[in-house]
Amino acid sequence: MSETSDRKKIVIIGAGWAGLGATYHLAKQGYDVTLLEAAPYPGGLVAGFKSEKGRSVEGGIHGFWYPYRNIFSLVKELNLDPFTRFTRSSQYSPAGLEVESPIFQNEPLLPTPLGTFIYTRFQRLPLVDRLSALPLLYALIDFDNSEAAWQRYDKITARELFKQYGVSARLYRDAFEPMLLVGLFAPGEQCSAAATLGMLYYFILAHQPDFDVVWCRGTVGEKIFQPWVKRIEELGGKVLTNKRVSDLILDEDGRVKSVVCGDELFAADAVISGVSVSGIKKIVANSQTLNDYAEFRNLTNLGGIDVLASRLWFDRKVNIPLPSNACFGFDPTTGWTFFDLNDLHDEYKDEPGSVIEVDFYHANQLLPMSDEQIVAKIHRDLGICVPQFRQAKIVDRSIIRVKQGVTHFAPGSYQYLLSAKTSIDNLFMCGDWIVTHHGSWSQEKAYVTGLEAANLAIEKFGIGQKARIVPVEPDEPHIQVGREINRTVRSIAESVLPDFWLP
Repeated sequence: MSETSDRKKIVIIGAGWAGLGATYHLAKQGYDVTLLEAAPYPGGLVAGFKSEKGRSVEGGIHGFWYPYRNIFSLVKELNLDPFTRFTRSSQYSPAGLEVESPIFQNEPLLPTPLGTFIYTRFQRLPLVDRLSALPLLYALIDFDNSEAAWQRYDKITARELFKQYGVSARLYRDAFEPMLLVGLFAPGEQCSAAATLGMLYYFILAHQPDFDVVWCRGTVGEKIFQPWVKRIEELGGKVLTNKRVSDLILDEDGRVKSVVCGDELFAADAVISGVSVSGIKKIVANSQTLNDYAEFRNLTNLGGIDVLASRLWFDRKVNIPLPSNACFGFDPTTGWTFFDLNDLHDEYKDEPGSVIEVDFYHANQLLPMSDEQIVAKIHRDLGICVPQFRQAKIVDRSIIRVKQGVTHFAPGSYQYLLSAKTSIDNLFMCGDWIVTHHGSWSQEKAYVTGLEAANLAIEKFGIGQKARIVPVEPDEPHIQVGREINRTVRSIAESVLPDFWLP
């Protein structure tokens, strides 16, 4: 496409994985793309920045799991080398070490989910409790990520699901609840069963290596987003920060013609929103335009989960067995993780003392605490997990509170989630909370939906080539057979039995 004023103008809102993904692909196709970010830097929650003392900090550490095939493809295309090796992880409770995970891809391959059960090294959880999870395999087969499956499972809680399928109290408390606290960021009674099954299947149970994870060797902002933005700008795209969108203006045909940022107007032939749930709710609250549409007003039924991210510098090196660790049982409804940044981040390899990232999820009861109270709590809890921390002193810290920082997939929330297409013909949506049947989650899902939104714009205007989206790896043969049999049985039952039971 030639550099003329006839180029289609696409305005994209939100410079996270979704917005950057859409911007990058459309810029490659020659569109006149402007990306608007409310914060001073691109990246949303995963962006990193410098503290007052010039130290790198970020709003929580984010892993990159084995099935993140699209993000890994992007990083390769950008010729970046941002990731660590695959790492093992531990799980702690107030009783001490509970679980150690291997690098699953290095173990002999077993049909899913056998490898997950056999190779995971539980310290205290008896075999009889682990075996109580087997009936849950039916729910994993029945939940095939279809619209019907989401409707069936979304209105019950994860806790109800596990109880219904006979999961033992100890397995739920010591395994499934911790997974939910650091995977969906909420306790089981506050998580949709549909989201739970989708998350567990994608990250842990679909294929043996799926739980293997790498980490960024610095902040995601520095290692990935900054060079990515530079590449977008080289392609002619514009990335503008400190631009908080307040409204959209429609033309007489009901299509978006411009995006409002304070006193500025940005003309648009199409708009793509890539902001979080809390971000779009703020825009809707200020927008007379979007308030005319029930689908946007209904977003008030969705919520976010509070995150507390901290980075601590100690006066000495502490021997931490594994670099990434998840913790549960220290607070009733809060999960947390801690990471050895001397191991994971290039910047801290030669630091004289340990540098530890500690992130809390569903941290609403922690946010009102003072920094001093938070640091004291972290120090005490770290000392329970790794006793050497008790002798180490904290010499510097960074505390970041993020209200409504991550999406809350609550029971009943699916009916209010938006699809990529909206009632406004040229307004498209993307993000980790947008409905897609790709099957991915978290950062990968956000990036994939950004590509899907870009493809909708390309489809609308008939200009450029659509982005190639790498599908999730197919189900293993025995899962495919099980799902096909299950669909057949369901279809027969629905044609024969009266339709008066609750779904």
